[in-house]
Amino acid sequence: MTTLPFPLVEEPDHTITEAGRKLLTGEVEFLKGVVAMDGLPPADRLEVCFAGRSNVGKSSLINALTGRRAIARTSNTPGRTQEINYFTVGDSHYLVDLPGYGFAKAPLPVVAKWQKLLKSYLSGRATLRRAFLLIDMRHGVKDVDAEIMRLLNQSAVTFQVVLTKADKLSTAEQEKTLAQVRAALAKHPAAYPELVVTSSEKGLGIPTLRAIIAGLT
Repeated sequence: MTTLPFPLVEEPDHTITEAGRKLLTGEVEFLKGVVAMDGLPPADRLEVCFAGRSNVGKSSLINALTGRRAIARTSNTPGRTQEINYFTVGDSHYLVDLPGYGFAKAPLPVVAKWQKLLKSYLSGRATLRRAFLLIDMRHGVKDVDAEIMRLLNQSAVTFQVVLTKADKLSTAEQEKTLAQVRAALAKHPAAYPELVVTSSEKGLGIPTLRAIIAGLT
């Protein structure tokens, strides 16, 4: 049997799934929004970040992971998240919601400022253990996604692709997108070699992603 490159992550066992649930649905609070590197909180705990094109579903995913309805703001207007938003998870983790990139309905100077902040953060945060790169399963990897992948490579930040909105596609359509994503990731050495398929609306993949975060050290 041929093993596919970048397979879907295997479902974790009950123990790590439960550890992930307790961690992510426990004491989670919004800490602050950061608009410049000097505003970052102390690098005193493990952190993971979520990156993705505008309107890919980052806020919805964070809400689903934490079991909250609106701890992260959601909007149908691309580019609403205009700063690096930090959330504390107990006293052990930060969840970091990065500004959306690409197709943001904002003035070009504002977009340029976001991009500069994003690059500075990815290059300079020693406690960042993994970046979760969200890709809309309906669209696959776009040019702006490939650009952020290159930046993650240059920054030596391990990133794992999380496919969102899987409930919007048939199984055949999902497989087509997965093939496209796998081909794109083959060019990026910083890519973690397993994919996560999710639906924030249906809860698909949420326990698995919680377990992945809980298992990082």
